[in-house]
Amino acid sequence: MRGALKPVLYSYFRSSCSWRVRIAFALKGIEYEQEAVNLIKDGGQQQSEKYKALNPMQQVPALCIDGITISQSLAIIQYLEDTRPGPHLLPQDPKMRAQVRMICDHIASGIQPLQNLYVLQKIGAEKVEWAQHFIVRGFQALELILLQTAGRYCVGDEISMADICLVPQVYNAERFKVDLTPFPTIKRLNETLIVMEAFQASHPSRQPDTPADLQV
Repeated sequence: MRGALKPVLYSYFRSSCSWRVRIAFALKGIEYEQEAVNLIKDGGQQQSEKYKALNPMQQVPALCIDGITISQSLAIIQYLEDTRPGPHLLPQDPKMRAQVRMICDHIASGIQPLQNLYVLQKIGAEKVEWAQHFIVRGFQALELILLQTAGRYCVGDEISMADICLVPQVYNAERFKVDLTPFPTIKRLNETLIVMEAFQASHPSRQPDTPADLQV
């Protein structure tokens, strides 16, 4: 029986937006339960009327928490930041906070939506080239931004929402065979972050709905 107080995350193992939320849960040490929403099976389980009632946009993630349902990964992470203890995911300094939000929006609005599953299904045969084009275009700008903001992590020396957004997007880039050589700052940051426990535990290869052949 589901624990009444545990948040329930509706997620897909390979969804980069879902992964962002899983990273935030891991960083803050929050226990939660997952309900898998297979974006491929049966034409996409997110298309069901049952899921549409939960999230009218028929996307993942969606989070049931504290008696409400929240969709959109950044809104979910912001709610966790506002209501749960643990490491801060947004800096206290307003300038650094703005930089974190800028990087998050750059990825979540300027890169990821152009190469998500729904868009690629509409593109058809040229989907790989399409995804590569928009990831490279976004990374060219992101590399320049990070040259100005990065310390050990995306903004200074504390992990933030920007790092939570970066790692899943690099995973997508690698899936689509994007050469990261022209983006040394992005590559360095990803290599620093990906070995951390919060990023490993939340990784697509380690989720309850990960297919057996993709598990590690």
